[in-house]
Amino acid sequence: MHLDVLDLRHFYYRTRLGRAAQKAVRDRLLALWPEAKGQTVAGFGFAVPLLRPYLAAARRVIGLMPAPQGVMHWPAGMANVSTLVEETLWPIDTGLVDKLVVLHGLETSENPPALLEECARVLGPGGRAVFVVPNRTGLWARRDRTPFGYGRPYSLSQLEAQVKGAGLVPERHAAALFAPPSTGNFWLRSGGMIERMGQRLSRSGGGGVILLEVSKQVPARPRNGLAERVRRPLRVLEGVPEPTAGRVLRCSAER
Repeated sequence: MHLDVLDLRHFYYRTRLGRAAQKAVRDRLLALWPEAKGQTVAGFGFAVPLLRPYLAAARRVIGLMPAPQGVMHWPAGMANVSTLVEETLWPIDTGLVDKLVVLHGLETSENPPALLEECARVLGPGGRAVFVVPNRTGLWARRDRTPFGYGRPYSLSQLEAQVKGAGLVPERHAAALFAPPSTGNFWLRSGGMIERMGQRLSRSGGGGVILLEVSKQVPARPRNGLAERVRRPLRVLEGVPEPTAGRVLRCSAER
């Protein structure tokens, strides 16, 4: 079940808890990907809050928003780069994307395997993707007042198994949102300190969300057999009997 784009916008841009969550997750993403100079960066679901740091230097930034969710103009005050797409059919050429971020996309998808195949299709050779999903053992997945309380939460092993099924290779993982999803002033004021402590204590177990970085590896093309034929060159005289010693001597005497 996809959330409505208006609810997502309100949470991330109009509430203190949403702005704190946006910063915590974006900081983890930037730790994985400090820059994207000259690259094509795309985000699926409602990933646009995480893409703003790449706007200045990236060659192209694209916000892909699924039709059941709806679309909004982004970024505010600038030329729009977001577009409405079918969940498993994106208007992007195969192999075009260098970096892909999926937030509020996989856990709410009606067909996760097909969505992952579409992610793999648009990534170029060596391209990278980060999937941000609710941690099934975290507090945020149990609170439906935030967007992370909807859809299917994941454990790290479940997420890794699913991306491997699409031919993607897990590389690194991280976690974010160690503070509880509370709107209380104490938790909002101390959220930054709790996040820093959580990063030192755990990379996946205690956070509210899991970030999994994957890569697209393209296997080498199989050899066409030329090397084997070179090692075993054609012998045009195979099958022709070699002269015996007696025959050689007789031929020499006749001369």
